[in-house]
Amino acid sequence: MSFDKLGLSPELLKAVAKQGYTIPTPIQEQAIPLVLAGSDMLASAQTGTGKTASFTLPILHILSKIEIKGRRQPRALILTPTRELAAQVSNNLRSYAQFTNLRSTVIYGGVNQNPQVKALQQGQDIVIATPGRLLDLYNQRHLSLKSISMFVLDEADRMLDMGFLGDIQKIISLMPAQRQNLMFSATFSGEIKKLTKDILNNPATVDVSPPNSTVESISQMGYRVDKSKKKDLLVHLINDQNWNQALVFCRTKHGANNLSEKIDSLGITSVAIHGNKSQGARTKALADFKRNKVRILVATDIAARGLDIPLLPHVVNFDLPNIPEDYVHRIGRTGRAGADGVAISFVSPDEKNYLRSIERLIDFSIPLEELEGFYTPKKPSKKVIARGEGKSVRKSTSSGSSSSSRGYKGKTTSKETAVAKPKDRKPKKRWY
Repeated sequence: MSFDKLGLSPELLKAVAKQGYTIPTPIQEQAIPLVLAGSDMLASAQTGTGKTASFTLPILHILSKIEIKGRRQPRALILTPTRELAAQVSNNLRSYAQFTNLRSTVIYGGVNQNPQVKALQQGQDIVIATPGRLLDLYNQRHLSLKSISMFVLDEADRMLDMGFLGDIQKIISLMPAQRQNLMFSATFSGEIKKLTKDILNNPATVDVSPPNSTVESISQMGYRVDKSKKKDLLVHLINDQNWNQALVFCRTKHGANNLSEKIDSLGITSVAIHGNKSQGARTKALADFKRNKVRILVATDIAARGLDIPLLPHVVNFDLPNIPEDYVHRIGRTGRAGADGVAISFVSPDEKNYLRSIERLIDFSIPLEELEGFYTPKKPSKKVIARGEGKSVRKSTSSGSSSSSRGYKGKTTSKETAVAKPKDRKPKKRWY
């Protein structure tokens, strides 16, 4: 099926063609007609499969058909968990809206609010926002939500992870009860399904992939590595395999800074982004990475959603995430729009439980390798049983009777051993 079969306006089809797209992805093919029909919707798709276009295109189509009377007020609200995702959605929406007369603006924290206030005062049809800054500007009476007819909750699971449930409920209370609601997420969880009952009205469900699955075009593998040698292993792989671009995920802001400084000092251009960085610094870092001014972008999970880097070849989990779902979103930065990508995980002995949780979630056993000099296998400990300790079993008597004794202090023979026979022992599970 081609885009012109979906019922979109000629202006939108022209914009889509200008972006180089001709055939809709499965999520777009299924979701766009449902949104155009006015249905509430709960949709899940693997990250990197065109999810954003599946709601921005029909929103633009619907709003462009409604005549604007008087001053422009926001008629559609798209709520995202992070600044990066808000900026990405805004950029995509503007590309698709370029041949329409619709206006949109993006609102998020970490930057001066004055330009955002000015944009709102000029009148906007669509607002893309993070919850905190949106409520802040609402409380300052810089915008009204009483004209909202379409509401999108993007990356809903991440919203809950970041503690935005209260803000979401507050925002919902500020909008008209009669509106079309769309909820999108790369993963489905029990909490998400509970949230749908409060937001959605008889929603259509679109699930184009198994829950919590990963894109098939991403090759997944890992290395067993000593925790103290992770930095050395990363540098080795960058140099040995001549990586030109890689996104590396750390669990903490401090760790991201340290790693970036370490590899940068070795002549490998690197920059870190995380929540403590100003929005200006984060935007510049991402722009430099996209333009290949820096080879390595080190990030925390705040960047796992919303980063859209065309043809990114490598994603590295320097630290495995302690939330399994974050693994899906991290590696989804590569292998986007059908391109191939490689996701590499560094697994130290203290992270084996994280790995098991991830593998259970994605229903896939990640193959692990070892490189000489970077991993020291832990030798199994031998249990030493002191002479005279434990249980001993005496030989049977001639009458066939037998007896056992606790703490038998006599000399044990090979038949009178306190150690379980090999066939009776439970085999030790080899750690991943």
